[in-house]
Amino acid sequence: MMSRRQGNTTGENPSRTSKLPAERVVLLVLAGLLAAALIVIYRLSFVLLDTGQHFQTLKEENEALRKNLSDLTCLKCEAGWEPHGGNCYYFSTSKSSWTDSRRSCTDLGSDLVKIDSREEQMFLESRLSSLMEDDEDKFWIGLTDSGEEDEWLWVDGSALDQSLSFWGYGQPDDLGVSDLPGADCVRMGQKDRYDLKCWYDRGCDYPQKSICEKTAAAGV
Repeated sequence: MMSRRQGNTTGENPSRTSKLPAERVVLLVLAGLLAAALIVIYRLSFVLLDTGQHFQTLKEENEALRKNLSDLTCLKCEAGWEPHGGNCYYFSTSKSSWTDSRRSCTDLGSDLVKIDSREEQMFLESRLSSLMEDDEDKFWIGLTDSGEEDEWLWVDGSALDQSLSFWGYGQPDDLGVSDLPGADCVRMGQKDRYDLKCWYDRGCDYPQKSICEKTAAAGV
């Protein structure tokens, strides 16, 4: 019979062998946590870098916006002129032909208005509705086809962009009035209702009010 002493000659420690799997599990868990931490740190570094770049972009855009606003606040218009969008507008209440109205504008260092955007049309129409006495009390703008029929040109010689035209219903109709044949010049305005589509052609000799426009001057 093998003695108890002989039974221990194998040199194995039961308690030690039982701990080995647990230690390995702990090591594996720690290794996994370390790997996960490294991944989080790696990704976080990119997030912080991207956030920094985004912040820099916002900072640059904000500085540009502040500069633009500063420039606009420095733009000045003379007395009697109204500032809008970097330009100055003069709403003349004196009625005269299209040609004489344009001459009056040039005497003031400007020209009849050229409308370049929907936003500008909105501004002008909102102003005219309060200046008109009745629906026929419209204002000349710098648009004409007096050179060639249906070839609408602005006073600076540029062609009308049809995507930025605001003709009233049925316009232009080339309708002459009494002894004023043809309707080669354009007037605008609606008295009783706000409507962006308020351009109407009319004989150029017909007396109307007018809108002059010039670039705003840089202030001090």
